[in-house]
Amino acid sequence: MQKILIVDDEIIMQKIASKILSQKYKTVCASSGKEAVEIFEREKPDMVLSDLLMPEMDGYELHNILQAKSSNSVPMIFMTADESDESESHGFEIGAADYIRKPLKADILLRRVANIFEHLDQVQDLQQAADIDSMTGLLNKTAAQRELEKICATATGVLLMLDLDSFKLVNDIHGHAMGDKILIKFAELLKNITRESDLLGRVGGDEFIAFCYDISSEAVIAEKSKYLNEKMTEAAKNFMGENFNIPLGVSVGAIFVPISGTDFQTLYQKMDKALYKVKQNGKHGYSIYSDEENFVAQENFSDVNKILGERNAPRGAYLLELEQFKIIYREIFRVITAYKKDCQLLTLTINTENETALAELGELLKNNLRVSDCIAQGGKDRFFILLPETKSSDVQYVTMRLTAKIKMTKNLSQYKISFDSKSL
Repeated sequence: MQKILIVDDEIIMQKIASKILSQKYKTVCASSGKEAVEIFEREKPDMVLSDLLMPEMDGYELHNILQAKSSNSVPMIFMTADESDESESHGFEIGAADYIRKPLKADILLRRVANIFEHLDQVQDLQQAADIDSMTGLLNKTAAQRELEKICATATGVLLMLDLDSFKLVNDIHGHAMGDKILIKFAELLKNITRESDLLGRVGGDEFIAFCYDISSEAVIAEKSKYLNEKMTEAAKNFMGENFNIPLGVSVGAIFVPISGTDFQTLYQKMDKALYKVKQNGKHGYSIYSDEENFVAQENFSDVNKILGERNAPRGAYLLELEQFKIIYREIFRVITAYKKDCQLLTLTINTENETALAELGELLKNNLRVSDCIAQGGKDRFFILLPETKSSDVQYVTMRLTAKIKMTKNLSQYKISFDSKSL
């Protein structure tokens, strides 16, 4: 039930107003501005109905004090026996929600109060709709940042930045509809590891943020990170099949508040460094920023082999993003130069820029080449294929086999393809 604070130095007026309003609302009363401030802080009313002319503190001054003490603007109705328009105008100028004449009439007062509450509900609904990310149901970037600036300034807990590893590959290979399913599932998992009082937001395509109150233990963060990574793997298998080969997971950057500061923007930058450290150390883990040691990185791995080894090792060739392909290309080039090994670089060009067709072609290449081979899309209509331990005389066999597979694929057979190759 909504609560209304009635402020009037005349006890009889308090009783009249309370009797009228108590039909639909809970009421509390104060006999002076000073008493009203104390009750306001204790009772947190939804509206204030105040006499305008009171000794010591008038309604105008009370309004200013109460608005300063409230994080959200609380509507205020002034009561007065003054018939002049000047006082009414001044009341509206300082932000009064309404103005009502004494003696009070029950039907008019109830109608005025109901209208104000109805308007507030509509404004609140619009504000909530503007603050929510429509896909995940979490706060959007603007709303999350606004709330975190307030929280970090006063609260104790841990701020988390969470990034989905290799999410782009889900969109590229399985389509954006599958990517949406992953995002929705991840939001659900975040809700599972947080309380209703905690804050959750989506601040980028695959980037999320959270504030968990009263958490200062690394063990809790480690457990949350482990849970998210395990459950995301389970979800990916359910959505994309047991043989999915995308290293989908979660990297978490963490920072304790207020130990490392209270300014959200500064905390965000530090937390971003912690997240970057996870990305550089194998992903699928967490890092906690520490001002004393810059920050200390931790991962959900038990030994070096798990850190460096490939998780969810795929069947078929290694389908990479171009920047990853460049790194492997340069390393292989060093190896074959030093040890005189054979390696071929194959370029496949197809006369289409259709994203669906290109994604399907990438999957076809991956499934029809060796585990040691590497593939990357090198342009809108081109793929690079790295063939280690392959002689130049074997390239023709590879291209013939790939051409046959492409011609047998309904969605690709209509396009013209060509190959070019060189020995490294």
